[in-house]
Amino acid sequence: MPFKRLLGVVATLVLSLAATPGHADDVSVFAAASLTNALNEVAEQYSAKTGNRVLPSYAASSALARQVEQGAPVQVFASADLKWVDYLAEKKLINADSRFNLLGNTLMLVAPLDSKLERIEITAATDIAALAGTGRIATGDPDAVPVGLYFRQAMERAGQWKAVEPKLARTDSVRAALTLVERGEVSLGVVYATDAAISKKIKVVGSFPEAMHDAIVYPFALIAGRETAAARAFLDHLRTAESKGVFARYGFKVN
Repeated sequence: MPFKRLLGVVATLVLSLAATPGHADDVSVFAAASLTNALNEVAEQYSAKTGNRVLPSYAASSALARQVEQGAPVQVFASADLKWVDYLAEKKLINADSRFNLLGNTLMLVAPLDSKLERIEITAATDIAALAGTGRIATGDPDAVPVGLYFRQAMERAGQWKAVEPKLARTDSVRAALTLVERGEVSLGVVYATDAAISKKIKVVGSFPEAMHDAIVYPFALIAGRETAAARAFLDHLRTAESKGVFARYGFKVN
């Protein structure tokens, strides 16, 4: 078996095992990588209150949606964009009545901590390719990963996509892009504000105006046919003031 295909099989197995509930009151969650820190804290609070475990698995929304499509035993899906929840909805794989938009975010341009770049105000006229110099720009794969899709929109609307695309270091999630910046393996990275906020190894160069790309939206939903009382209770918990306070503290915009 080719190595890349083997990695894919292993990743599928790991995600499926991680999401498999151990007992009826466990809640298995597939969530966008950018939610990792905040959702872990919310899950711990929920477990402390109810005694029910939350079993999260984090990756790019695109990869997780395809795992759901392939039958992964998961109950809750949280995406970093509308596209992948819409994708599952079209296939009748989510419970439409359970779906809601909870969070928003901001697209940020970041650099390694030792970069000589200073903070700037990004506009449609800002030459992102020139800022990268001879280096590369790390972000999620713009063919599938939400953060990369938002960045591509911004560059297309600014008329810069042809100049930027050859410089891309395409990653499988926003956290993987952040890691490349932290290691100094790229000149720039495009991540979310919440990812930039948790790292002490990068510096913020600027934020992209919301008008340059579609609104960054995090929808949550139950997976069709896997609804349980515990899963519904966890979704309800996400909308409490306590949970919203956690998300806000990590830098998310809360609806």
